[in-house]
Amino acid sequence: MMAKHVRPLLMSSVTAFARWLQSIGVTPNMISFTGFALTIGSAALLATGYLLIGGFILWAAAMLDMVDGTLARISESESKFGAFLDSTLDRYSESITFLGLAVYYANQNNAQTPLLLIFFTLVGSWAVSYTRARAEGLDIECNVGFLQRPERLVLLIASLILGLVLPVLWLLAIMTNVTAIQRIHEVYVRTSKSQEQENQPVAD
Repeated sequence: MMAKHVRPLLMSSVTAFARWLQSIGVTPNMISFTGFALTIGSAALLATGYLLIGGFILWAAAMLDMVDGTLARISESESKFGAFLDSTLDRYSESITFLGLAVYYANQNNAQTPLLLIFFTLVGSWAVSYTRARAEGLDIECNVGFLQRPERLVLLIASLILGLVLPVLWLLAIMTNVTAIQRIHEVYVRTSKSQEQENQPVAD
């Protein structure tokens, strides 16, 4: 939802940067792996307690995540494997980031609550991604929900930079699972309508 409003504001700068990268021979997959490497670096910083710096590095990785798709479009190098690779790295990136946070909190006092919140956030995040992928496998477009990946990423980066990680973890733990439930309901409604239409008697 947020991406529909924020992405257009950034696209002119992102496109200009992508064109420059194209001119020096950089490929979309190079950008994808660079962003992934930055995410690993961010997770390492989070694990050692450098939450502010880790947040800024994660923000840089998020910017590159926008650039790779734009670069693929303007260079006419979009491919099914590229889209698959990008989505797969997104899942790994999110998991690695929360792993870094989990390591950080595991070394703090009263770690049980934040660790449980991280667990439920990851479960919800994977469920959000899976429900969309499974719906698309049934030829159903399913992009509904309050906290899709862009929203989750913006909230997490803001929490790290502003020092509000625990409140945002509560929000993520709850709303990622609410988003998954929203998608389950959306698919249920749409498949039910299709089934009703198939079962309607055909007029003579």
